Amino acid sequence: MSDLSSIVKAYDVRGTVPDQLNDAIAHAFGAAFVQVLRERGEDARRVVVAHDMRESSPVLSEAFMDGARQAGADVVAAGLGSTDLLYYASGALGVPGAMFTASHNPARYNGMKLCRSGARPIGQETGLVEVRDRAQAILDGAPVGDVRGAVERRELLPAYARHLRTLVDLRTIRPLTVVVDAGNGMAGYTVPAVLGDLPLKVIPLYFELDGTFPNHEANPLEPANLVDLQRAVREHGADLGLAFDGDADRCFVVDERGGAVSPSAITALVAVRELAKHPGATVIHNLITSRAVAEIVHENGGVPVRTRVGHSFIKAEMARTGAVFGGEHSAHYYFRDFWYADTGLLAAMHVLAALGGQDRPLSELAERYVRYAASGEINSTVPDAAAKLTEVEKSFDGADVDHLDGLTLTFPDGSWANLRPSNTEPLLRLNVEAPTGQRMAQLRDQVLSIVRS
Repeated sequence: MSDLSSIVKAYDVRGTVPDQLNDAIAHAFGAAFVQVLRERGEDARRVVVAHDMRESSPVLSEAFMDGARQAGADVVAAGLGSTDLLYYASGALGVPGAMFTASHNPARYNGMKLCRSGARPIGQETGLVEVRDRAQAILDGAPVGDVRGAVERRELLPAYARHLRTLVDLRTIRPLTVVVDAGNGMAGYTVPAVLGDLPLKVIPLYFELDGTFPNHEANPLEPANLVDLQRAVREHGADLGLAFDGDADRCFVVDERGGAVSPSAITALVAVRELAKHPGATVIHNLITSRAVAEIVHENGGVPVRTRVGHSFIKAEMARTGAVFGGEHSAHYYFRDFWYADTGLLAAMHVLAALGGQDRPLSELAERYVRYAASGEINSTVPDAAAKLTEVEKSFDGADVDHLDGLTLTFPDGSWANLRPSNTEPLLRLNVEAPTGQRMAQLRDQVLSIVRS
């Protein structure tokens, strides 16, 4: 019997194929998705489904669509797409959606990202547990239905590209050379459609769609996976480099020297641009972005709102506040003009527009948005995360403490440290920031000595 609790994560479904995720399970999720939405009062007469380039994705997505059809829904089969293309489809068509992808995970994995109509998120606290339980019941023999919906196969890439190009105008920027590392993922499919016919010389790296990831993992969060991009930027004398993860919903940026640009700096840069268009608007940032983000939002007349890590929390807070933009230090970027959903390519377009609208190199432009020294995320395996959090908290009496997401300690000099437990592994994730590198290293090492003792 399949244990679906092992593959249903906080925000999506993720597991190895075929032992944890196969066509029977995908079929059950398709039917359960439609049934649960219907019971919650949502319009589930039609759903849209897309998939990435993994070898298992077409079969799994077809099984999901068959389950949704058996539950009585019509299906728009979008075929190949990035996750943000699926969000575009859900928003533009006004229908719930499902994306088959395991994002940056290795080739043996696959999964599903589900959303309500208008790209509204579904996570464990907003319906995913119900979908899981209903899928389990279907696998155990519960009836699905016998009114089979229709299938419409539809190419949505051109409309998606047109929409992004209405949000950021790149036609009048100075000519730029940009190296793009698609990591054999879906950016190799979407980037040519969006950035073609613009004053850009695009130098492609690994645009061939290949779910075995023959060159490197499609996870730019790992520095080793940026090495090829950094080398190519320097070799070609490019103005910048862009690296996407497997489903192309995250984008990482390197400058003309090959140096990584912090996602917090990108968050601040995009926030300034959005606030110029929407004065006084709210900007969401998660609690591990640099404190410079909130400062810069304030300085540009905006209202910063701090939230937990995770796309479902960001999207919910954006919808609640009407925020114009949201950013995470993991390089997820969310836009009100994109149904509050995340899109790496739109964030990249903002960077291109900002760089191409002035004469300085990206390294100088990005310096405006970097004010503090950061540790980056450091993972530690611990047998009892809750006990370690308590131990760390008791060890720093002079700090302000909050528990919005794990444990955050803030000190009078502006330094802070956040420890968050992983949702899926026995890990604690540490992020530290301070006014100087020396102070950051001191605080980082103090916390780690307790966590790893």
